[in-house]
Amino acid sequence: PNNATCDSTSFTITVYPTEQFENVYKTDAPFYYTLTVVLIFLFTMVAFLLFDCLVQRRQAAILSTALRQNALVSSLFPKNIQKQLMEELDQQEAVKNKTGKASLRSYLNDEVMEVEDAPLKGGEKSKPIADLFPETTIMFADIAGFTAWSSTREPTQVFTLLEALYGEFDSIAKRRRVFKVEVVGDCYVAVAGLPDPRPDHAVAMAKFANDCLNRMFRMVRKLEVELGPDTAELGLRVGLHSGPVVAGVLRGDKSRFQLFGDTMNTASRMESNGVPGRIQVSQDTANLLIAVGKEHWLKAREEKITAKGKGDMQTYFLQVDGGGSRSDQSSTGISSCGDLSAADALPDPEEVLERRNRVAEWTVEVLAQQLKVILEGRKLRDIKPEPLEAIKELEQNSLSARVGDKTVINEVAECIILPDYTAAKKSTSQLDVSEATLDEEVMDQLRSYVQTIASLYNDNPFHSFDHANHVVMSVNKLLSRITAPDLDECTAKDIHDHTFGITSDPLTWFACIYSALIHDVDHSGVPNAQLVKEGAPIATLYNSKSVAEQNSFDIAWDLLMEPTYKNLRKTIYSTEAEFKRFRQLVVNSVMATDIVDKDLKELRNNRWYAAFNEDAQTTSGESKTSRTSGSGSEIAERTKVLKATIVIEHLIQASDVAHTMQHWHIYRRWNERFFMECYQAYLDGRAEKNPAKTWYKGEIGFFDFYIIPLAKKLKDCGVFGVSSDEYLSYAMQNRREWEERGEDMVREMVKNARRRDLAVAKKDRAGGAGL
Repeated sequence: PNNATCDSTSFTITVYPTEQFENVYKTDAPFYYTLTVVLIFLFTMVAFLLFDCLVQRRQAAILSTALRQNALVSSLFPKNIQKQLMEELDQQEAVKNKTGKASLRSYLNDEVMEVEDAPLKGGEKSKPIADLFPETTIMFADIAGFTAWSSTREPTQVFTLLEALYGEFDSIAKRRRVFKVEVVGDCYVAVAGLPDPRPDHAVAMAKFANDCLNRMFRMVRKLEVELGPDTAELGLRVGLHSGPVVAGVLRGDKSRFQLFGDTMNTASRMESNGVPGRIQVSQDTANLLIAVGKEHWLKAREEKITAKGKGDMQTYFLQVDGGGSRSDQSSTGISSCGDLSAADALPDPEEVLERRNRVAEWTVEVLAQQLKVILEGRKLRDIKPEPLEAIKELEQNSLSARVGDKTVINEVAECIILPDYTAAKKSTSQLDVSEATLDEEVMDQLRSYVQTIASLYNDNPFHSFDHANHVVMSVNKLLSRITAPDLDECTAKDIHDHTFGITSDPLTWFACIYSALIHDVDHSGVPNAQLVKEGAPIATLYNSKSVAEQNSFDIAWDLLMEPTYKNLRKTIYSTEAEFKRFRQLVVNSVMATDIVDKDLKELRNNRWYAAFNEDAQTTSGESKTSRTSGSGSEIAERTKVLKATIVIEHLIQASDVAHTMQHWHIYRRWNERFFMECYQAYLDGRAEKNPAKTWYKGEIGFFDFYIIPLAKKLKDCGVFGVSSDEYLSYAMQNRREWEERGEDMVREMVKNARRRDLAVAKKDRAGGAGL
């Protein structure tokens, strides 16, 4: 073969699939697989993050609850007691875990294991947590006059006072390292010298008590603007005693840290036999203070006290350096208990003026609150202000109401038309005014008006600005106590119908409170009959009918109509209908306070029977058929309006004599003031008979023929809830108490009146000598 060279050639072959072939094998599955994995990962991550967030929130809530519970336990038990309690609970938990069947059976039977009987290691019962503390000083502090004060307040106001005062005491206790034991009613109990013993326990407690007394003095004056008249009259009665005490946890359903022993009893006697505004200490506490050089803090009480179970005891009053005693905090001439405890010490004019300003500011706040409700009610009902010209004409005509034979008493209406349910839409109590505000100019005018009204009241013992505000407080309380019907499902219309439309009209509330404020303006301190007898100019002006009441109304109304109070009037009423309703409500309310006028009394009685007694007939002989002619809805509406008018008038009447249907001390206080006024009129020659001769029997008759029947009518109205029962109960109790003690009290009031008259004469002579 031939040797020949063979050349080789390389070829590249590229194969392209057809479009049809490519479509067969082309797919997006890997992308979707990847996307699914990513989404699952993201979902899992979000789920874990959400779970972690929820766990953290739950742990934060548990921690917050634990901290609150720990704070609560810390406030109830000393630290060493807390530790023992926790150790005992751990042991009891271990016992429960070991006795599984018993625990399960208890759980299934819904029983609670008695921790006191739970066996511990060795089969022994748990030992009580208690110890003896040989050196302690205990304080009992009671609010003097609190029971009487609280009888005129709403429950929320009572707790507002207690929380404010005792919250301040608690902060002082922390600063002074004093342990708060408990609060029993209105009595605050604290101890120094436990759980950590301290040699200066008497000094520490003396400073703590003095701080509490001074703080109380400031707080009640501050709170009077919020809680109303007489709040500043409250005093703190404090008692201290030193000695050994047994302290421990009294276990049961509600375990509590308690102190026991004679030291506790004696400290309580120091308080109960003390004086409001003073700190009374026992001889034992005084000896400890003297031993450390604090004898200058002590002043021996002139008379020995007689303590239950102790006999006669020498005690001391305490006055710590840097803080004076507040024994004068209730010395406004009439004590918080109601009697003239300092009849020969006339009240300081500056203190009287300061107190009047505080009470006036409270009244401003009460009226301002109702003005806010009026404004919110207008927004809800979409009421637009009407042209001022028409309202101005009505205002001008109202100033001429005394021309000729036309006087205020002629305007008394049988029925006052209140807005119907369609116009009302909501109950007054359902309107939220937490965010509402009044223009600063309106507030200034309201404050100026109230202060001017206060200055127009004469300085009478009873018919005074103090009395007006006591009536304001009672009216406000009764209005707030108007209740809804006792139904499972109560609608707004049910409330409107049940309360006769009163709760649906904010203007009605304001008018009632306003009427209470002005109803005794410029009262001369003598009854209408005496004014008529004396031929007083106002008696002639008002045709000898409801003289004082009509005069008070006209003075207050004319003042309100002055240009100075233009913006205030625009806030009270913005339409002709509102103006007419407001004036009519005030006329009827103020005239209702005249309980002596026979014509007004007969008119009110007839309306009562017409509205609340189906078989009653009017004095004119109008039959029930003619009185209720018309369709069923018209009859129901007329009856509802009539009932509303009667309820408003009786509300004002009950508030005007509310002291007779309140706590005994409140009744005694105002009864003595009224006696002082009548006795002064007798001394001035403006009364023929000495009221002391008829006062005892007169009060019994007043209860039997006016107060108790009036309280029963409040109950029969069916709208005042528990307040009607409360008023009737107090009226009956006061009547019984007066029957037993009234004669002695009249003799005491006469003595106080004479002492006060001598004090006034002495002051006048001193003033004349100074000139």
